[in-house]
Amino acid sequence: MKRIASLAALAALAVTAHAAPETYTVDNSHTFPYFTYSHFGFSNQTHRFDKASGTVTLDRAAKNGAVDIVIDATSVSTGYPLFNEHIQSEDFFDTARNPTITFKSQAVKFKGDQPASVTGDLTIKGVTRPVTLTITQFKCMPHPIRKVDACGANASTKLKRSDFNMGKYAPGVGDDVSLVIAIEVYKAAPAQ
Repeated sequence: MKRIASLAALAALAVTAHAAPETYTVDNSHTFPYFTYSHFGFSNQTHRFDKASGTVTLDRAAKNGAVDIVIDATSVSTGYPLFNEHIQSEDFFDTARNPTITFKSQAVKFKGDQPASVTGDLTIKGVTRPVTLTITQFKCMPHPIRKVDACGANASTKLKRSDFNMGKYAPGVGDDVSLVIAIEVYKAAPAQ
């Protein structure tokens, strides 16, 4: 009887240890936030940010977690250096005063055993608004090359740039913006 109680205690400890929250570090080389908007109705333009950092914490047993992402707004990449400078100006991202964009989660909603959405505060140009990122793809597994636990996801939301004091040229240049974050994270700090 004593041995059964000891085995039960060990099993409970193993389940508790396995169910602990796990913290992951953003892999900048495989994390690409990008945004899309209408350019006078001629085309939908897509631009990205080349630098992002942060952490993701997951507790899949408890079905909760946390996301803390920092995007370097000065790393915006349009494919054209002059335009990169233009959208970093005071009319748009105003990177001289606001060099980063941040997202800090308030809640992670699960569907079954997978995260389905993350609600939190998005800060652009010093303005903070609540947004919900819908997760369209999610996977965790041991990374086949790095040999560490890894997770990846694609998450998206829609917002109005005028809500962040970036409404110049609207409505000609679309006020509606789709923001997508393609993210990969690792249990160990990624090699740079």
